[in-house]
Amino acid sequence: MNRRIAFIVVPALFLGVAIGAAARPAAKDDSQLIHNVFFTLKDHSKESREAFLASSKKYLTGHEGTVYFVLGTIAEDVVESVSVRDFDVALHLVFESKAAGAKYIKDPRHEEFVKENKDSWSKVRVFDTYLVPTK
Repeated sequence: MNRRIAFIVVPALFLGVAIGAAARPAAKDDSQLIHNVFFTLKDHSKESREAFLASSKKYLTGHEGTVYFVLGTIAEDVVESVSVRDFDVALHLVFESKAAGAKYIKDPRHEEFVKENKDSWSKVRVFDTYLVPTK
């Protein structure tokens, strides 16, 4: 890239990113928080997945502030070019708010779940998002 163009373009890009970030509203404290967790287990067997699901139901259901809770195992027979295939079990929760999600993470039942199951994971990925109303 020509040095003069770079001198103009690069600072403009940084300024554009900074302005864009400042223009985005922060999530409101009352926005619902979506907590998606994808677990890759060391043992990919059906039995291991079922034991993990049972433990998840035992420790992770019924928490205060939970709007929606669902578990699932990988849909092995659904393969698309963009499909991610390196997980066994997925957990999907919707919390009333960010505060409810934070309370869940610190809850003794959640901590017991982690303690009981962490040795069975080879990878865990968490995707937290704020729900955006569609209406």
